[in-house]
Amino acid sequence: MDGYRAILSQAAWAASHSHRTYLAGQYYRLAGRRGKKRAIIAVAHSMLVMSYHVLRDGVNYKELGPNYLDKLHEHRLKHYLGKRLESLGHHVTLTPIEDAA
Repeated sequence: MDGYRAILSQAAWAASHSHRTYLAGQYYRLAGRRGKKRAIIAVAHSMLVMSYHVLRDGVNYKELGPNYLDKLHEHRLKHYLGKRLESLGHHVTLTPIEDAA
């Protein structure tokens, strides 16, 4: 059983260093708060769950991208970052940028 954990951890380490992927984004989000080792284990767990669903349902893996969770909960991220800036002594006013196209 311990050998499987090592293999998954190595795969998660490799996935965390790939560019512009969901797993790399997950790793960097978690590593800052929880530490690198816990982030690797979380990525390994995500890979295991993804593999299970791909094999069980017979579907192809779809890459979501590194900013998937930020886009999913955009209002939470805006609120959190605004509060962080205010705690540092800044006044925050958010205005959306209009597309030039």
